Amino acid sequence: MKITIVAFGDSLTVGFQSPTYEQPWYVETPYTDFLKEKVHFKAEFIVRGISGELTSDMLERFDRDVLEMRPDYVVILGGTNDLGWGVSVNEAVENLNAMYQKSKTNGITPVAVTVPSIRGVDSAIAPRLALNSMIIQRSKEMGFPCIDLFSATCEKSTLALAPQYSNDGLHLSTEGYKMIADLLYNEVFRYVGSEG
Repeated sequence: MKITIVAFGDSLTVGFQSPTYEQPWYVETPYTDFLKEKVHFKAEFIVRGISGELTSDMLERFDRDVLEMRPDYVVILGGTNDLGWGVSVNEAVENLNAMYQKSKTNGITPVAVTVPSIRGVDSAIAPRLALNSMIIQRSKEMGFPCIDLFSATCEKSTLALAPQYSNDGLHLSTEGYKMIADLLYNEVFRYVGSEG
């Protein structure tokens, strides 16, 4: 039986990539493109990402863009922009928690994704770690999956976003978006649909 997965978030869900010298044109490589290849015909994907959004913006459109779609799963990736605009970690987490709760209440399994690190602004790493530890804690308390994108894409020595996963130190590269797909497949969706 085919399941429906909504990918919900900001530019990291859109798959935004900053232009580079080798690739000067604008490109989008959403992680759902790579995840589709892995799950084959077992899932239908609905991408609901809007670049630049805060978690408050995401929460505002959650009912329309997620609940009305009645998916089986929603992958929620948000919070990077909040930190960039000085929104407190607690406020971002409250908004994410509201989305997790709405999902559960409506019979949808939320899948949390930690926000990736950053490169070139060392002072911005600590708030990301704080936000992510609260995301991981909430997923454990509420009993839904969480994939740790931060740990998978940071340099172990500095905790900065590793260069192969980003063209600009903030958004992800093709390798970074592939990593989200790999984590989601290996930790959440590998066996989905095989029961039916």
